[in-house]
Amino acid sequence: MNLKSPHTKNMFRENIKIGQEVEIVLKKDQRTGKRTKGIVRAILTSAPFHSRGIKVMLDSRQVGRVLEITGLK
Repeated sequence: MNLKSPHTKNMFRENIKIGQEVEIVLKKDQRTGKRTKGIVRAILTSAPFHSRGIKVMLDSRQVGRVLEITGLK
């Protein structure tokens, strides 16, 4: 795995900011890969790195792992 790739930004907690727009995958959608777009309300992963993406809560109170950071803060 190339950790310098732009596709790995979602794996590092330092890249996720409260108020950012992101696309996440909800637990129930992991098999299909369906994405949910929203604004980060809280960062739930405490580790600096997670191989499947940092877990966040959106303003809509939905919880999932970040697949892509769509809006920069």
